[in-house]
Amino acid sequence: MALENGSKITYLGHSTFHILTPGGKAMLIDPWVRNNPRCPAEWHSRAENVDYILVTHGHYDHIGDAVQIGVACQPLTVAVYETAVWLGGKGLTNVEDMNKGGTLALAGSDTIRVTMVHADHSCGITDGDQIVYGGEAAGYVIELEDGFRIYHAGDTAVFGDMRIIAEIYNPDLVLLPIGDRYVMSPQEAAFATRLLNARAVIPMHYATYPVLTGAPEAFIKLVDPSVDVIVLEPGQAHKLPAAEEGD
Repeated sequence: MALENGSKITYLGHSTFHILTPGGKAMLIDPWVRNNPRCPAEWHSRAENVDYILVTHGHYDHIGDAVQIGVACQPLTVAVYETAVWLGGKGLTNVEDMNKGGTLALAGSDTIRVTMVHADHSCGITDGDQIVYGGEAAGYVIELEDGFRIYHAGDTAVFGDMRIIAEIYNPDLVLLPIGDRYVMSPQEAAFATRLLNARAVIPMHYATYPVLTGAPEAFIKLVDPSVDVIVLEPGQAHKLPAAEEGD
């Protein structure tokens, strides 16, 4: 499977990632850029020029710019059913709803597929001075045009069925929260790498606020040395390798 030049993943702080796919499509996961204290200013407008948005859940630090970008640029936006309905009510017209266990081939690309998987977390949407029900939090397994698979775990605690995600989807790259308090601690995230049989991990959801005390250094000490832990600074990109044969 040949990889076209330039395919990469860029960390924008917290749980927000920008992916440039082998086919030249741009994807934004958890679109929180403008008020994200770790997102570089150069990405505040640059992140709006995307083909796809994936929303893991409705908390402000994951959905914060979904309405603004969705209304202005109309990227295809994917979310769990209840959150998708809420987004549609805010003026987005290019929204795809789905639910856990389902797989969606993204319009405009015959070969990018996203599967919504479980996450163990809450999902309230701040709407004015109220919090409304946003369905359940989720993660995504994203299969790119060349077969490379990325698992974005969303906000989650460790859960035993991560073994199922490993067995069915065998992700090439895993994005795991490590910040503690609201998500996994480094200890739980290290256990998750074992459940997932992870070969490469990018830690996320840490250092945004002082209460997120989990740090990559602690995570690295706890994982098996064979795991490639890729620590990215906000704004830093990592080139995606080609999918392994047989995946």
